Amino acid sequence: MATGADDLVSDHAIAEALVTTELALTAALEEIGIAPAGAAERLSAALDGFSVDAAAIADRARAGGNPVIPLLADLRHHVDDEETAHWLHRGATSQDILDSALLLVLHSARAAVLDDLDTVAAALARLADEHRGTLAVGRTLTQHSTPLTFGVRCATWLTAVLDARDALAAVALPASLAGASGTLASFVAMGGAERAHALPAAFAAHLGLDAPAQPWHVARRPITALGDALAATTDALGLIAGMVALLSRPELAELAEPAAPGRGGSSTMPQKRNPVLSVLVRSAALRAPGLAAQLHLSAALAIDERPDGAWHAEWPVLRELARLALGAARTAAELVPGIHVDVERMRQTLDGAGDGPLAERRALTGEAGTAEDYLGAHDALIDAAIARQARS
Repeated sequence: MATGADDLVSDHAIAEALVTTELALTAALEEIGIAPAGAAERLSAALDGFSVDAAAIADRARAGGNPVIPLLADLRHHVDDEETAHWLHRGATSQDILDSALLLVLHSARAAVLDDLDTVAAALARLADEHRGTLAVGRTLTQHSTPLTFGVRCATWLTAVLDARDALAAVALPASLAGASGTLASFVAMGGAERAHALPAAFAAHLGLDAPAQPWHVARRPITALGDALAATTDALGLIAGMVALLSRPELAELAEPAAPGRGGSSTMPQKRNPVLSVLVRSAALRAPGLAAQLHLSAALAIDERPDGAWHAEWPVLRELARLALGAARTAAELVPGIHVDVERMRQTLDGAGDGPLAERRALTGEAGTAEDYLGAHDALIDAAIARQARS
């Protein structure tokens, strides 16, 4: 149920990206000297005002097994000039266009997720610094452990978010352009080997995507790597949300979500203040790993030079995974900056645990000492995480 920026991966967004991808192909063909000068401009002008009917295309896609085929029929019908229409989709196969369009959509979605992760990371760095001296009881395997500070806990969360953000930012998003059997044969036939091998990079540049090192119709690492990074994003955010939900339980009450009118209410119990932001993030985090696994299953079952169903199975899975990451990141960007920390309650819980949290120190040194003795070890951990966030 996590929502946020869903429009970036909507049916309409994908349909528009398909049109953009077709125009980029013609522009790339012109750039390398296969299409005549002005072909891309004429095609773009001819399609000016064209409105994509995403629902109709989806309905008609069943006949050919993908949405590119009905879209091309509509585009060609809209272009009056036969010579201009001649350079539409020239030499490409449907998978080239759809794979490239999906990654174009995911390029925008990734940028939105990264922006929200930056917001979360900045808030965690602030909390880590502000609460570097806020003592609390640690918990391992559900039981009280050694004392720690809430600041170092936030530094741990911050490290997880930074790891996820860096992994997502580093994923290559290559365009796909290789023709029917993934050999560039159609483009070689039109313009020779030298031009054909220059075409994928030119095509990628027009889309703002990475140039493909090799055709990847059945070598699906670009998809699984992206899926893994999106799932890692929800993992990191799910860690935070789970802890906020746990520590906001009335019997603990060490944290609380930011308040807002109407948020967290119950249909039957008006006194409740449910941690709904955390619940939404956790719901995304619990679903995402299974979707990433489905992408790996599809990759493992991709056969021949273009897959028969394994490729098709990726589309809704990848989009849903992106939707979950978008929603989790957007919700976390609201949750984390507004976390309320009850410093006194944390200390009360620690004091109420008695000498138990100090048992390790007594076993090692013969003296239990005090909870404050644990403060010195935390500053370096907090500083390292904050410095990393500041460099990014």
